Amino acid sequence: MADLIASEKIDEIRRSVDIVDVVGEYVQLTKKGRNYFGLCPFHGENTPSFSVSTDKQIYNCFGCHAAGDAFSFLMDIEGYSFQEAAVELAEKGNVKLDIEAPAAAAKSMSPDFQQMFEAHQLLSKFYHHLLVNTKDGQHALEYLLNRGFTRESIDKFQIGYSLNSWDFVYKFLTKRKFPEGLMERAGLIIKREKDGSYFDRFRDRIMFPINDRNGNTIAFSGRALGDDDPKYLNSPETPIFNKSKILYNFQSARAHMKKMQRAVLFEGFADVIAADRAGVENGVATMGTSLTDEHIALLKKQVQSITICYDSDNAGKEAAFRASTMLSDAGFQIRVAMMPDGLDPDDYIQANGAEKFRNEVIDGSLTLMAFKILYLRRGKRLQDEGDRLLYIEEVLKEIAKLDKAVEKDLYIRQLAEEFSVSLDALKEQLAGMEKKHSSSKAQKEHAGRSNTPVMLNPAPASSKIRPAFHTAERNLISHMMKDADIAFKVQNLLGENTFNIDEHQAIFTYLLGYFESGHSPDTSAFIHFINDDKLRKICAEIALVTINDEVSEQELSDYIKQVLNYQKMLKIKEKKAEAKEAERQKDYVKAALISMEIIQLQKSL
Repeated sequence: MADLIASEKIDEIRRSVDIVDVVGEYVQLTKKGRNYFGLCPFHGENTPSFSVSTDKQIYNCFGCHAAGDAFSFLMDIEGYSFQEAAVELAEKGNVKLDIEAPAAAAKSMSPDFQQMFEAHQLLSKFYHHLLVNTKDGQHALEYLLNRGFTRESIDKFQIGYSLNSWDFVYKFLTKRKFPEGLMERAGLIIKREKDGSYFDRFRDRIMFPINDRNGNTIAFSGRALGDDDPKYLNSPETPIFNKSKILYNFQSARAHMKKMQRAVLFEGFADVIAADRAGVENGVATMGTSLTDEHIALLKKQVQSITICYDSDNAGKEAAFRASTMLSDAGFQIRVAMMPDGLDPDDYIQANGAEKFRNEVIDGSLTLMAFKILYLRRGKRLQDEGDRLLYIEEVLKEIAKLDKAVEKDLYIRQLAEEFSVSLDALKEQLAGMEKKHSSSKAQKEHAGRSNTPVMLNPAPASSKIRPAFHTAERNLISHMMKDADIAFKVQNLLGENTFNIDEHQAIFTYLLGYFESGHSPDTSAFIHFINDDKLRKICAEIALVTINDEVSEQELSDYIKQVLNYQKMLKIKEKKAEAKEAERQKDYVKAALISMEIIQLQKSL
């Protein structure tokens, strides 16, 4: 892993950047005391439990226990390899490296994955060449141009064309030494059951490459030129393509999302491309699947505001309602773009033009509450008294969930005016619903706290109630990370004994090795020295324990005593079990001897 970059360079990179600046590009941080706090980018939360230490150059989440240094932060949040993270940090810190990110990524990737990526990249370029430069692709190019596509858009999204052939891609890939079985696993060719031969998955289709968040082509969607079924044929899920984790156009839209602090969420890639032609460059889409937690986590790292722009048919409205609920629960500010019935964004742009789409659909999008009010009207005959009362009750339930008093007042007055209902009666009913909502919300938060701690005031990692020996071991490690002399002194005091917690003993062993290699105390460098992710996280959490700057001989002695006493207590427990067994077998002499051992052990405590 790190052998491609000299350790001296890694240390130079680490010194050249401040982790607060790196994390600050993804998380809004607020300084409290010596550390910075913000909402964790790795799990959904409403109160900050994510801590960043500028002194120790590490981060730690007290909720989900994500932890590490600047390198691991980029690796976790962007999916980078170590080398890719190093290259990006070197660029931020103006450190010159003789290595580039793509080369580093290739080195860290398994050979199978690397070949899958290479095959997709090769085909993407070949399909695009066929579309724009050959007679075979001329009819497909004319089809796209007639549909409103521009050459600029075709080039930007690398749209291509697959030949009307059963085995051209198969021969194309095998000629270049790509293994048949691997290409089948990659979803590019299909194996016939009857004779074991292979044929192309995509034939005579317009090809849309699907890229991962780093811009690598990992799958395709092929659109039929005529009435062939299916209209869209997508790559199957493969080792490099997981629909629940991919947002189409994410790699291109990311910079625009960051700049505008808003993303536009579409249902399909055709809408993203059409919107891009219309000047909406911050659009992404799910790949033929409902919105997932992985999609939400990906968006959470980029923006706080999302405009949902789904089809205007019933299925689209249902999907928009589900997505808006998920995104709202995750803490996003939501707006919903509405179009005339029966139109999708692509159709709307073709019929009404780019400017009208931007101004009337995207910029004219509804607030989440306004959308819910329209959504709840569906299928109801409001002239019917029963439907009317049901509608009012459903809208009141949604109003009860709002946080701002002005919003509540606005929507409740709209209800009163539309249906000629007493404002006081609506307010009375709303008050009852608010109590139920508050109670339900409190129960959910209480249940959530039992799984994931949520702190109104971020607490140090040492605030958890632990056995005395456990806290003593953590405090010892924290002091040892700051001072090599203390580490070797603890080694002498423990003698042949070890820490009681296996992970603590492993960190202690790493720490001794770190100092014996001649390294100076440096929390971030030590965490990087550890090659186990679980231990790194524990170490980062321990590093943020609040301890005295200096440790006295008495304090050190007390910690060691707690560590050793726990081992004696375990021994006492073991001896008591032996004594009880001796008594059960009526071996009273043996039981008496064991009891004397227990007394001596208890005295030593």
